[in-house]
Amino acid sequence: MPNKTSTKKIIQNTDLLTNFLENIYQSLYKRYGPQYWWPADNPFEIALGAILGQNTNWNNAEKALAALRSANMLSPVKINKISQPKLAQLIYSSGFYNVKAKTIKLFVKYLYHRFNNNINAMEYVDMDSLRKELLDLFGIGQETADDILLYIAKKPSFIIDSYTRRIVDRLQLSSLPKPYSYYKTFFMDALPKNYLIFGEYHALLIALAKDTCRINPICMKCCLISMCQTGKYYT
Repeated sequence: MPNKTSTKKIIQNTDLLTNFLENIYQSLYKRYGPQYWWPADNPFEIALGAILGQNTNWNNAEKALAALRSANMLSPVKINKISQPKLAQLIYSSGFYNVKAKTIKLFVKYLYHRFNNNINAMEYVDMDSLRKELLDLFGIGQETADDILLYIAKKPSFIIDSYTRRIVDRLQLSSLPKPYSYYKTFFMDALPKNYLIFGEYHALLIALAKDTCRINPICMKCCLISMCQTGKYYT
């Protein structure tokens, strides 16, 4: 188990960090297996889920998706035709529904004008350019943009969510609250640039956070306890 000194060395040495992150991945994969993430039927639904999931838990986002499905609104064409107030009513369960309805409407317009509603065409746009275009849309932040890049456009853009921040901080691979870019660079500089690996890693971190690395952690049952600075107090 690394102490604080060796943890600092891990952060400063790319090879050590790569090895450490790979060990974490292998431990998580051994415990939880493949996650088949993102939980959606098609790319457009992934995008909607990413927007609806902002500032809420996934259960609330799923309820909003179910409401859209019941109303036969899970397509860019249908959402483009519905009024923004009616869309807001359908996604009420996701919270911040007026803001999210506006974002979804603007995203749908973007899809039409930029890709003629062919969301899969995002795969053929340069990653940095596509990320900038997404971030320029009202209501789409860095995490949502990276969700779309990774799971729809198949770009190696690592997603940083609250679960990832929590785990990294408890491993003491960061000492103070850091900006999104710190955590993102942390993974992207140390791991192979492969969207499949990034997607599976992200999903496995979510599995860990929901299982044991909760707000109130269950460290004794965690598969990373031997590597974790927080978990060492429970051994």
